Amino acid sequence: MSDRNGMKGGENFDLRDMLDQGKQLAFDQRIRYFSGWINGLMDRGEALYLREVLSAASREVEVYDRYAGKPRKMLMFGSNNYLGLTEHPYVIEQVRQAVEEYGAGVGGPPLLNGYTTLHREVEERLSAFKRKEETVIFQSGYGANVGILSCLLSENDLILYDAFSHASVHDGLRMSRAAAAKFAHNDTDMLEELLVAAADSPGDTFVCVEGVYSMDGDTAPLDEMMGLCRKYGAYLVLDDAHGTGVMGATGRGTPQLYGLEEEIDIVMGTFSKSFGVVGAAVSTSKPIADYLRFFARPYMFSSSIPPAVLAAVLAGIDVLENEPERHQRLRDNIDYTVERLRPLGFDVHPISGVIPLPVPRSMKIRDAAFTFHKQGIFINSIEYPAVPVDQQRFRISLMATHTREDIDRLVSCVEQVWEEHAGEKDQLRARESPKAA
Repeated sequence: MSDRNGMKGGENFDLRDMLDQGKQLAFDQRIRYFSGWINGLMDRGEALYLREVLSAASREVEVYDRYAGKPRKMLMFGSNNYLGLTEHPYVIEQVRQAVEEYGAGVGGPPLLNGYTTLHREVEERLSAFKRKEETVIFQSGYGANVGILSCLLSENDLILYDAFSHASVHDGLRMSRAAAAKFAHNDTDMLEELLVAAADSPGDTFVCVEGVYSMDGDTAPLDEMMGLCRKYGAYLVLDDAHGTGVMGATGRGTPQLYGLEEEIDIVMGTFSKSFGVVGAAVSTSKPIADYLRFFARPYMFSSSIPPAVLAAVLAGIDVLENEPERHQRLRDNIDYTVERLRPLGFDVHPISGVIPLPVPRSMKIRDAAFTFHKQGIFINSIEYPAVPVDQQRFRISLMATHTREDIDRLVSCVEQVWEEHAGEKDQLRARESPKAA
């Protein structure tokens, strides 16, 4: 089912849709065509992929500039390291101690030899952090979503999902035996229509949404959706990858923001955003957690998360609880960035660490991206087919460790890019930014 206005969006795309160009290509043709296409873009400076970072993931990074032929410093506005924990001295020390005690890895899946004291401690701490009975650790957020959808639903069930859902949800649906229908992004009226239509179906209904949508930085209206799920007896499954550590009064996530921490049935959060490492966790009831451990294939058939990663997560929870000012600095940086961008004509209303800058049709996004790069601003450009052609954008990702001077420099570069690359009718409202406070 397509959404009412025919729009596509969210972090889900398949390059093959563009690559095939309306015809089927043999394997060798497909590989050679793509290789020539992507290498041509890279050689011309039209594709800033695989930029080699030479330093720690900080607010400022050293990057090897293949076009300049040398390393250079850049301000990082493209990382999901929202709290800046990757360089926190306490986190680094806890990781060092874990490696000394447990070694580099475990060499097996959790159900066999891959379950250590650190795994148990992370599960217990995250369950308390998320206000849930039990937590299951997965090797990635992608694997967690695929595991949830492919193992919990039967052929009699129905999954209703937001049109902007992440690629992992779409792939999980392909592996699931359940029927599926999508509703327009954050459209609770359409969701209710689907819930009403599913009322007489023989199985259970699951509603799958994201706390924070990574392409737009907006949140799902969880209060309305939870009310609908209660009314029609559906289960609510929440992907809070970009909400954990960012949203809510103390960073416990989007459920905390909406006052629904104990209400939402299943909450997935990743370690690859605010915690700055890799992996994911699903927090839920104990019976559902037990079921996931034995039926979720990504959990059962993947080697377990290394001790160093678990130590970083435990240390990250400590920092969130003991240094609330770090979370507040992130909130302040979000507000300050919005304050600087709005006078220029950007209609931004973010409450998350993601701020999209829509690119006008008159702007060639690859040329504009290269200007950001040359000016030392590392920012992600989101172009077709990741989003529709008329929804291309730059995506700013903010950190608690960014300074106001960093943000001022970013905004100044945004002005320059729009002046150089946008058509006259798309020029920014103000030629000069307001003075920094």
